[in-house]
Amino acid sequence: MKNNALFLAPLAALAMVASPVAASAAMARPAQSEEASVPFINHGAIRDWRADGDRVIYFQDSGRQWYRATLMTPAFDLPFVEAVGIQNSGTDRLDRWADVVVRGQHYPIQSFVKVDAPPVKSANAAHKS
Repeated sequence: MKNNALFLAPLAALAMVASPVAASAAMARPAQSEEASVPFINHGAIRDWRADGDRVIYFQDSGRQWYRATLMTPAFDLPFVEAVGIQNSGTDRLDRWADVVVRGQHYPIQSFVKVDAPPVKSANAAHKS
């Protein structure tokens, strides 16, 4: 019994010292972008979309706000398709729990955040073959 008390006392002291250190470390980390969502996707809430490679899609809602969806796995057909689907079982929102459907294949979204606008493609990128 006496040994347990001797063992717990240093742990309690360590916990008191470590908590301010942990709090300051958490404040020092840069803030991550907050996950977003677009409601009413089945009722015209998505106005436009643009693919950026095989893992990123930019969506624009009806209020002209842009969002960046990063897929968990590459969708190799994404740069070449004219349409994509969105499936989110049970809800009418586009968020990180949705799947993007490209040519019948489902690709889960890893993150979905607000952005100012999709990146602008340079004139040289449009002329490369």
